[in-house]
Amino acid sequence: MNKVVFGLFAHPDDAEFMCAGTLALLAQRGWQIHIATMTAGDCGSKELNSKQISDIRKAEAAESAKILGGSYHCLECEDIFVMYDKPTLLKAIKLMRQIQPAVVFTASPVDYMVDHTTASKIAMTACFSSGIPNIETKGAESFEPVPFLYYVDAVRGRDIFGNEIKPQMIVDISGVIQTKEKMLKCHESQRTWLLKHHGVDEYVEFMKRFSRLRGEAISSSFGEGFRQHLGEAYPEENILKAELGELVHII
Repeated sequence: MNKVVFGLFAHPDDAEFMCAGTLALLAQRGWQIHIATMTAGDCGSKELNSKQISDIRKAEAAESAKILGGSYHCLECEDIFVMYDKPTLLKAIKLMRQIQPAVVFTASPVDYMVDHTTASKIAMTACFSSGIPNIETKGAESFEPVPFLYYVDAVRGRDIFGNEIKPQMIVDISGVIQTKEKMLKCHESQRTWLLKHHGVDEYVEFMKRFSRLRGEAISSSFGEGFRQHLGEAYPEENILKAELGELVHII
């Protein structure tokens, strides 16, 4: 098996909030880490223009991935305008083919922001389509099998109506919470903005509060929740359980 894991999300810092602990655990076990975002976070500042903040946020994301010995990629879409269309899908499929992951993490199919849900749908289609030869992506050949696909928690674990979305499994990340925090702190442009406006390190504390909530459900200090895509043509074995053993708690 190709021990490569690929996180495809909407914005820089999404992976760090929702699955960096599990990525760290996989990295410890020899997995190669790739993190990609649909956008560079070009709307993530009130002071800097789109190019300025995009350049900063891409550099921050690359620094975060480097902590795990991993790589960062950006598909160069725009915040709010992540589209489920042919040009965007082809970019995602091409990158998927270049990386050839065995495991893919992406955003929840239901979340508070349309960029997240669109990125989730794009990741699902890219996984399914990467083995279809008649979808041509110059410089990147089709590959099989379809990767294992896991959805991270929605932000705050809720849908758009405030209803709880329960994970199928929770990974105990207590042993790597410091790595998760270190990765999140790489996104200094976002952390500083909240520090200035709130007077507290809400950026990091939000992550820790939710990770504690998931940890409490498995009688541990910190956790991350996931749901596995089990639709037709997708693998049904729980590769996370196979790789991480007792750290994965089926709910």
